[in-house]
Amino acid sequence: MEQRRIDPLQIIGMVLVFVIFTWMMYNQSVEDLALANTQEEQTSEAVTESQNQTSEQAIVTPAELPATNAIAEETITLQNDVLSIGISSKGGSMEQVLLNGETNYQGAPLYLINKENNSLNFAFTTAAGQLLQTKFLMFSPTVTKNDNGQELRLRASIEESGYIEFVYTLPTNGFRFGFEVVAEGIENALDTAIPANFSWNMDGFRHAKSAQYENRYTQLAYRHENDKYSTLSASGDDDENEKAVEWVSYRQHFFSSILIPEQPFEQVVLSATDMTDEEVEASAYLKGFSTETSLPYDRNRFQANFDWYMGPTDYAILKNYDENLFESISFGWGLIGWINRSVFYPLFGFLTGIVPHGIAIILLTVIVRLVLSPVLYKSYVSQAKMRVLRPEITAINEKYKKDATKRQQETMKLYTKAGASPLSGCIPALIQMPVFFALFYFFPIASELRGKSFLWADDLSSYDVIAELPFTIPFYGDHISLFPLLASVAIFFYTRMTTGQQMQPAQPGMPNMKFIMYLMPVMMLFFFNNYASGFSLYYVVSNLLMIAIMVVVKNVIIDQDKIHAQIEENKKKPKKQNRFQRKMAEMMEEADRQKKLRK
Repeated sequence: MEQRRIDPLQIIGMVLVFVIFTWMMYNQSVEDLALANTQEEQTSEAVTESQNQTSEQAIVTPAELPATNAIAEETITLQNDVLSIGISSKGGSMEQVLLNGETNYQGAPLYLINKENNSLNFAFTTAAGQLLQTKFLMFSPTVTKNDNGQELRLRASIEESGYIEFVYTLPTNGFRFGFEVVAEGIENALDTAIPANFSWNMDGFRHAKSAQYENRYTQLAYRHENDKYSTLSASGDDDENEKAVEWVSYRQHFFSSILIPEQPFEQVVLSATDMTDEEVEASAYLKGFSTETSLPYDRNRFQANFDWYMGPTDYAILKNYDENLFESISFGWGLIGWINRSVFYPLFGFLTGIVPHGIAIILLTVIVRLVLSPVLYKSYVSQAKMRVLRPEITAINEKYKKDATKRQQETMKLYTKAGASPLSGCIPALIQMPVFFALFYFFPIASELRGKSFLWADDLSSYDVIAELPFTIPFYGDHISLFPLLASVAIFFYTRMTTGQQMQPAQPGMPNMKFIMYLMPVMMLFFFNNYASGFSLYYVVSNLLMIAIMVVVKNVIIDQDKIHAQIEENKKKPKKQNRFQRKMAEMMEEADRQKKLRK
């Protein structure tokens, strides 16, 4: 019986795919950009200069504030069709942001901000050299309603004639609203006004069933004035000192809190604090985010205008804004991102408009496989050629089993004469890789899948559960998901069919690597058990389709006798070696000559 072994090129290809896949699983921040250390030091010194000046000043405490600020603390609520915003009269900061109609994994109302997880502060230096911080002030509220929405003015009197005013403007529709800060009459004792320090700190709530999976796609993103988009690391603590930042997004997987200044921040310190997997599972939060900057301050008047976006991380919504807020979504880099934005998002949006989301995934898979079927056909033809040549390659291996160099030379000559190459089967796989990686990015960020059920999966954006385990398996979890199990089985049978077609005859010195055929499905099972069930569904259907296509092509379309006759005809024709083949032949001949000289 013929013994099957994996060709070295196939081993290398499978290892590369596995390494790339592993890297992408645990490093979704594919577009992170790091500044040089010297540049970080320069920008860090510049952004903290004003903070160092004011840190030595006395800080105004609530007890030291003017008597006019003795106002009862209350929460003022603004509402529109999608948002309910609660703003505290103490500090003037948002203490509640509720997304109307949305719920978290426990079925409770979904808050982006609720009480202690958000902090907003402006710091001014007074004429007496004191540091005045808005988070300690008590504001008097005034609410105005009109046809366009609601406006809340919060004013706190400072010194004799000065004041600080926050203005929130919520339109009747949408997730975006205005925020204005005005300070009058706060003069300092210096000839030049000290810039106002601004900070925004927020802890991201956990919204999904799998905290670790959600945390993987929760990170701080920002855009430079020169059209350059960046993110902080999605794993571990990270911070950056940046210039000319147009907006900052605290992205919590399917929901984002985005600050958009009217004028780009000249210089800003951004940071994110991560938790361990154990801390995330036990906590109500995922990551902590922070933005600190200094804003220009005229000697007699300070004014800063912002917009907030508090809502879904949804491409269909974010693409409508001029500031390219959609870039905060991790589409993938280069060609992969283009495929997602230009192909998969509009196509999937069209499909979900006419059929349920689970059926839409199946239809999307069928379309992708049909489009790639010519590439698969080329791969199968290459496999058929290699099967025809297998007896001759086996004979070469037996004839030159003690001379590896001669064996390689004769094998290359046979491939050249027959017009076949083991590498031709790898090219179709490389062509398909951008599509596979695009889908790998697409399903985790497809907000349309959130909360959508299909068969036994109650949420296609999270893992499905058919059994809870009384213990936790490292890297696997405390549950069993059926879609990943089915995907692994389908991968096993497809891998078994393809390796059976592509494996070359055994060569002396080559170990039996058939265990890779079993290893890949097992690794996929561990990877996908906590992954979005929508992606596992795609992989089940995709592999089943590829198995069906392979069976049809092999037994109906490809004529084995015709291919054999074509190879025999090719052997009779004179073959001109290309540059690469000539170089390889020269290298082998030189190696053979050196071997003979050593003997």
